[in-house]
Amino acid sequence: MTTVLSQEGQIVLPGSVREKLHLVPGDDFEVTIEDEETITLRRVAHPANRGLVDLLLACPAPLKIPKRETDDTKPIEL
Repeated sequence: MTTVLSQEGQIVLPGSVREKLHLVPGDDFEVTIEDEETITLRRVAHPANRGLVDLLLACPAPLKIPKRETDDTKPIEL
């Protein structure tokens, strides 16, 4: 399977590769030069909560965090 480098320096991954690896727009990759003939492209995994902070900050209502009761008891000594 081959692909071509565009004028903008982009390489298109064939659809069959994207489907097999479940790749979606926005996936991040690490590029490594192995030698003068070999380039390695590796998908970078992200934590499951990726984007959670942005999602919470985009909430239209203000976020109210209720005060918690404090516990003044001392830990058990072992």
